[in-house]
Amino acid sequence: MLPFERRSNKPPRPGGLARFLLSFACAAALACATAFAAAFVPPAWAGRYHVYSCRTPAGAPIEADGWSGSQIGTGVLLTDSCPHGGALLAALRRNPGREANTASATWEFAPPAGDQVVGATLWRAGDADGGATSEASDLVWLAGREPAFQFDLCDAGAGCSNDFGNQANPMAAENRISVGAANLGGALYAVATCRGLPPAPCAESGADANGFAAAIYLYAADLVLEQQSGPSVGGVGGELASAATVGGASPVTFTAGDPVSGIYEVVFSVDGRVVQTTVPSANGGRCANVNQTSDGLPAFLAVQPCPRSLNVQVAFDTTRVSNGTHHLAVSVLDAAGNAAPVLERDVNIHNAGGGLANGTNATIHAALSVRWAATHAKSLVAGFGHAVTVDGRLTTTTGAAIAGASVEVSAVPTSTGGRAAAMPAARTNSSGRFTVTVPGGVSSRTLRFAYRTHLGEETPAVTATLTLVVRAGIALHVSPAATGVGGRIHFSGHLRGGPVPRDGKQLVFEARSPHGPWIQFRDVRSDRHGRFHAGYRFKFPGPAHYQFRAVSEPESDYPYGRGASNLVSVFER
Repeated sequence: MLPFERRSNKPPRPGGLARFLLSFACAAALACATAFAAAFVPPAWAGRYHVYSCRTPAGAPIEADGWSGSQIGTGVLLTDSCPHGGALLAALRRNPGREANTASATWEFAPPAGDQVVGATLWRAGDADGGATSEASDLVWLAGREPAFQFDLCDAGAGCSNDFGNQANPMAAENRISVGAANLGGALYAVATCRGLPPAPCAESGADANGFAAAIYLYAADLVLEQQSGPSVGGVGGELASAATVGGASPVTFTAGDPVSGIYEVVFSVDGRVVQTTVPSANGGRCANVNQTSDGLPAFLAVQPCPRSLNVQVAFDTTRVSNGTHHLAVSVLDAAGNAAPVLERDVNIHNAGGGLANGTNATIHAALSVRWAATHAKSLVAGFGHAVTVDGRLTTTTGAAIAGASVEVSAVPTSTGGRAAAMPAARTNSSGRFTVTVPGGVSSRTLRFAYRTHLGEETPAVTATLTLVVRAGIALHVSPAATGVGGRIHFSGHLRGGPVPRDGKQLVFEARSPHGPWIQFRDVRSDRHGRFHAGYRFKFPGPAHYQFRAVSEPESDYPYGRGASNLVSVFER
């Protein structure tokens, strides 16, 4: 068995960019850029957010989301080693006899449609050690809006024939450059090439220690994206939207959509003061502000961090506000900070130990029973993505129904450090019964149900708990589906649920003949996004039929029970 080596090279972008790079003939590229800048009128300011690539400003390695590569000619190299603490590298290997304008390596950052790049702080280094003649020169540059719009250029023909920046210290001060909106726009480029008057040969009389005639390393990028459009809202409902008097945790429901950065926060303001903000969906950990900014804007590790459409159910904690009539405003924000109104009304808030009774027959002597619809056991094991139902009843200790009462529901993930999150409250019917549906796609959790005699009361009169164990969901693929002795198969897949630990999740690969016992043959670890790869080489001749699966065992920092992937089959000839 041999480990599977994951390739980090990304496929080249087609046609247009490549043709432009080869046909580039502006002898005074910087003058062209200056003329373009003079004609450029920036758009009106809208919502903005940061996206970090390759490293955070603190230097932590991350993926380079939003970047893709394009390469032309021979001796061209593009690599992405960012997740392992490396860089986005665009380089030309030394290749004597290469003609000008026949080879280039380019990394391009493209924001989502509807976004513009309006600010950037970059950490880069490189060299143009190939040299220059009177007719051709090795050079590297950074550009914005289009590949020719250079704002950071190292041209061997202009005297930049040695290293620039500090390749030994990626986050060194000499590697850091700040770029304003005038040099940016719809894209960002890092380019290594040889330019001149064809068919003049490139000089390439020298090379750096890695054999590169021209190379640029992009170690980190802090990009500011601007989004002009904002979110939309519909279908507003829930107690907070309609009840004359509310207390405790009062829910509001609505649908929301955002075309670019996605739905980020719900903001509750009372009498003009923000009293609560809630992130309705973490989007698998992508929709999380990682901070490290100096301008107060949120920062993310993905160019499109939050869900673009969402059915929102969120509760407002009315105990944050004094009793009485207040002006309430609820709005939803996308990741760029653009807002849309959800709800605005005057509402009476009442929370007190002897205040608003919670249901008919409300009493401190209450009995609360809950059970899974599928079993009488307190713990239920469910497959990933399967919704489950809880049936409950609230009565007095003498058996009389407590009708029209609000039963609070909260969930605590079973992983280490999991925090309680409120779910929509349940409402008892005339017989004191209620039903709660736990949607598919959630992780393992402890559900806590609480009844308070009076809305907003500090201590519940009665509580009950249930435990949900969700099997880990794993998607597995194999290629090819048939091979022979000495042949190699490749596995790829991903964990369907999160959050995934920062160091990834360990998985066990198992194999068997159909209906035979499973045999473990190797361990792998996913990346922080739950993706994994592995390989296997057959050593003995067939014919044979094998089935494979990946298994996730419980771990304290991954909130799922033991789960197995779908089966994949391979025929050995």
